[in-house]
Amino acid sequence: MSTVLLEDRRIVIDGRPQLLLCGEVHYFRLTRADWADRLDRLRECGGDTVATYVPWLWHELPDGSIDLTGRTHEQRDLAGFLDLAHQRGLRAVVRPGPFIMAEVKNEGIPYRVYEQHPHLLPTTWDGAPISTRTVDYLAPEFLAAADAWYAQVMPVIADRLAGRGGPVVAVQLDNEIGMLSWVTNSPDLTDGLCADLARWAVDRYGKDGATQRVGADPTDPRAWATALRTPAEQQSLALHDDLGRYMRDRYRRYVAALRDSAERHGVRGVPMLVNVHGTGGGRGRTFPVGISQLFESYRGQPQLTSGSDYYLGDLTVTNVADLYVSNAFLAATHGPDQPLTCLEFEAGNGDYGEDLTVLYPPEATELKTRLCVAQGNRLLNLYLFAGGHNPPLAEPVGDGNDRIAFTGERHGFAAPVDPEGRLNSTYDAARRALHAVRGVADLLADGDEEHDGLALGFVPDHYLTEYAHPASTARTAQVSELERFRGMGSRDVLARALLLGGFSFPAVNLQSPPPADAPPVIALASAPTLGADVQRRLVDHLRAGGRLLLHGPLPERDHDGTPCTLLADTLGVTADGWMEGGLHYFPSVVGRDWAAGPAEVRVGYAQLLAGAGEPLLVEVGSGRPCAMEVAVGTGRALIIAADYPCHLGFWRAALDRLGVRRRLRHDADEPGLVLTSTVDRAGQRLLHLLNVAPSAIEFGLRHRDRPLLSGRRLRIPARTGLMLPADVRVGTATLVETSCELLSRSDHEVLLRPTQAEDVAVFATDRKVRADRGEVHVDGATVTVTIRSADHAPLRVAFV
Repeated sequence: MSTVLLEDRRIVIDGRPQLLLCGEVHYFRLTRADWADRLDRLRECGGDTVATYVPWLWHELPDGSIDLTGRTHEQRDLAGFLDLAHQRGLRAVVRPGPFIMAEVKNEGIPYRVYEQHPHLLPTTWDGAPISTRTVDYLAPEFLAAADAWYAQVMPVIADRLAGRGGPVVAVQLDNEIGMLSWVTNSPDLTDGLCADLARWAVDRYGKDGATQRVGADPTDPRAWATALRTPAEQQSLALHDDLGRYMRDRYRRYVAALRDSAERHGVRGVPMLVNVHGTGGGRGRTFPVGISQLFESYRGQPQLTSGSDYYLGDLTVTNVADLYVSNAFLAATHGPDQPLTCLEFEAGNGDYGEDLTVLYPPEATELKTRLCVAQGNRLLNLYLFAGGHNPPLAEPVGDGNDRIAFTGERHGFAAPVDPEGRLNSTYDAARRALHAVRGVADLLADGDEEHDGLALGFVPDHYLTEYAHPASTARTAQVSELERFRGMGSRDVLARALLLGGFSFPAVNLQSPPPADAPPVIALASAPTLGADVQRRLVDHLRAGGRLLLHGPLPERDHDGTPCTLLADTLGVTADGWMEGGLHYFPSVVGRDWAAGPAEVRVGYAQLLAGAGEPLLVEVGSGRPCAMEVAVGTGRALIIAADYPCHLGFWRAALDRLGVRRRLRHDADEPGLVLTSTVDRAGQRLLHLLNVAPSAIEFGLRHRDRPLLSGRRLRIPARTGLMLPADVRVGTATLVETSCELLSRSDHEVLLRPTQAEDVAVFATDRKVRADRGEVHVDGATVTVTIRSADHAPLRVAFV
């Protein structure tokens, strides 16, 4: 029997931090005869855990009974599948809904739930019916139906928990909560929800305050519901703000109800998971919308954590910062015990429609894997790992194919293992990635990313934009403005420049009190809308001697439209004009002092500033400053109110001005290198080097101004990465540094993978060292192994 705990942002199994390398295999889409093959494929790929949805729609029969043991169909034998996974040496993560999505009809909810309770399908803006098969999550009838489903499925899972000697190490509650309403801009506005929101608003603002913000009396149900469904323009910003905040609380209560149901029906002693949606179109710019919706559902909840859904396609200079920032923003909403996990880690070739409109290169999986583990993801679930076939519904519904899903008979066309069990090119890439991670899994499972003394500011309320009434011009303008400036900055330049400029950094949730170990420098992509609470925290940060890089327009109002200039007033700077690029005007800027460059630089916009700060950038046409340096007591701020391009030298100089020093430095001229490092509690380190550029990059590397590898230059081919160990114990010896990757180690030997035309491995030891090839040079207690390898075959070094 095993104990599974979330501690110190780690997954601790039987007292030892561990990584869970998962693959999603849907037993219900495979014949029993294929189960063992797919599970073996997962093990061969380097996985140690299988994940699966459990579709309520499939397991509930026409007579209302539930089959989870295969008495009516072998593909309903959840118990048998989990038992087989256990026999094959795999752990399991189970995802029993009630919603599962996965292209299953009704998102996995049985048809009879809608037929018996048609009012569960919500109305939305202007009283219109909602366009998706979502439900009012807190409707008593739905909670009762979901509890009845849990009463059947959870005991089957509970019998197979790790604490009872089984394979199950985690259980996911529901799936992508709130996603359907967001992507269709269709908030649930049933009568019951409107009445509940009235109680929430009165508790928060009082009766008069609620009336003023929504424009209707909360004790008049009909008038109140009408005002919510068709907002008056005067109340629009306040109403949308309250609607989003209320939905966060509603999702929190829904997750709490599901957890209570799961525990009542026996699932206790393993972590619970809530997955966060939001990527789309190969980008992560909207992923924080999902965080904003759900962070109150998991934040600070014991033995529960979030899991990301990452669908980013390829990883290039375009979107590498998306992935990095998504991980950082998610971590910023976690408590001290909650680790990062990824419950849907895109692993296939991207041909989801079988139309060949896209094929992702195989190396994308490897690059994304390497970056996620470097940032502390303790669980990665390759989704979808194996395809299958959609069986017919137990009872025909006359919808054209009468199968459980709308993808036809075959499902998972793009997966590394296709529906017929054939491997595509992404299988080998996934195997390379997982085996590379497995060689240093103990260092990653107990390691934390090291940072450079700055944090990217995260404002969840900047992403409280999932709803906008179509007729509200004020709300439409606010959402457009926030989408332009928030998060990663205008044109994503702020985050991209930090990451490709060689910095590694966490995020800090600016709507929560700062952690004790908060970095001294905050970089924030600002917008005209910024909450008073956040402005006040930034003011306190500056007055306490902190430093701030503010990129974007000066904040001037709160989210409900109330004027708020706390931050600008403290900075002593005001907005004094706006220059926007267009058909007849092309704003350009020139730098002053440390920001001076060889030529003027065109920008998309420039907000002109007035105040006592030192000008840094001047808009050419007007001759007015659009960037300033300002002292606030012992604190200091750089205000860059223009979308300055991603000139890495400029942004490095800005951070240098604020006292940020990169601990890892390279001298490559080409952009595309991402550098970070992790260190475990014993001081063992991994250097994570990724090249997301389309060409090879050669460079020298320094750590805290000390040349690494005796100044030898490294070459990383296009679209590959390295994890180089440093100060890693090998028995009584220490692997001080090497240009090889670590494949395995024991007390007496180490297996290394060469990566360069000439590699070195430096050991500190008083034992005799033998290498199966190459040259061994001994200098006192320092032993250097040098190898020249064309095929990069593994190198075995033994200690005798």
